Amino acid sequence: MLQLLEFLQMLLYIPLLALIGQGVLYVLAGAKRETNFFYTTLRLISRPFTFVVRKITPAQVADEHVPVVTFFLVVIAYAVVTFELISLCVEMGMEHCRR
Repeated sequence: MLQLLEFLQMLLYIPLLALIGQGVLYVLAGAKRETNFFYTTLRLISRPFTFVVRKITPAQVADEHVPVVTFFLVVIAYAVVTFELISLCVEMGMEHCRR
């Protein structure tokens, strides 16, 4: 169970960083962000998560807001996994969680 939670944490950490980087480049690159190599790479990394969020959100949510909604959902999921990991480590004893 410990390894599963660590794997989920890593799986959520990657798109979380990609969405943060995408947001920073959204501000820095401005209108030319669509031609920015790093912005498109970060968008490609976070695309599976934004695709799922686009499918579950109502049509009233604008497409440009989907990455923001995705970011907050990934943050919530990451926090839940982290708290479960901490809870499991406290329950099992901290010597099992050290590397």
